[in-house]
Parts: sequence; structure tokens; C-alpha cells
Amino acid sequence: MQLSIDQKDIEKFLMVGDRVLIKPKNPQNQTRSGLYLPPTVQESDKIQSGYIIKTGPGYPLPSQVEESEVWKKKTEENVQYLPLQAHEGDLAIYLQSAGYEIKFNDESYIIIPHSAILMLIRDEGLFE
Repeated sequence: MQLSIDQKDIEKFLMVGDRVLIKPKNPQNQTRSGLYLPPTVQESDKIQSGYIIKTGPGYPLPSQVEESEVWKKKTEENVQYLPLQAHEGDLAIYLQSAGYEIKFNDESYIIIPHSAILMLIRDEGLFE
């Protein structure tokens, strides 16, 4: 499934829960021996890689407050999250089948759950 989004700024995107927004790396279109691969072969790969653009807040944790009187109206909901391992700028190796492709400013992005990430490569000096 592919979705096209008309928006001007990717900073306005908010990822929900354990979802991660990934910019896929350009796939290999040649084998080591020099044969060119058709797009259908590239798309059928089960494992892909890409850079993490945005991450969600994490997994929501249940409330730890004991309710003495359930009928009372709650004044404030304080939601806590278990943070994700993935950070913006990491290179992620992920399962292609778990993702949903979106188009934004004529570029492809993939939204995947954090559980579909198999490995992260973090280079602290990459953006310095």
C-alpha cells in the first residue's frame, strides 16, 4: 500500500507509539558480477536498510497509580512510555514486509513498528 502526503515540513510529523519513519537507502541495482537487477527483484528482498528520520515515544506503560475510588473523575492523565532503542540518524536493518510506504515531496519513506527492526548501526560522529 502506498500513500501520498501533501505537506511542506516533515518536522510536523508525529510518530505514534512504537512506530518509526525510515528513509530507505538506494537499493543495489547490480550484482557483484555486474548483472543489472530488475525492480521486482529489489522489491522482493525480505530485508532492507534505511536511515531513521523520526521515532515515536515508545511503548505505553500501564498506570501505576492505585485508584481508591474508581467512580471519581480523573483530573490528569499522565502517560508514561518505555523508550525505543532506535534514534534519529541510525541505520536500521528491517523487515520489508512489516512496512507501509508513503510518498512525501516525491521521496519514499517507510513506516514500520519497532519490532520489525532487526539491527541498528549507530555512528555518533556521522552528523558532527
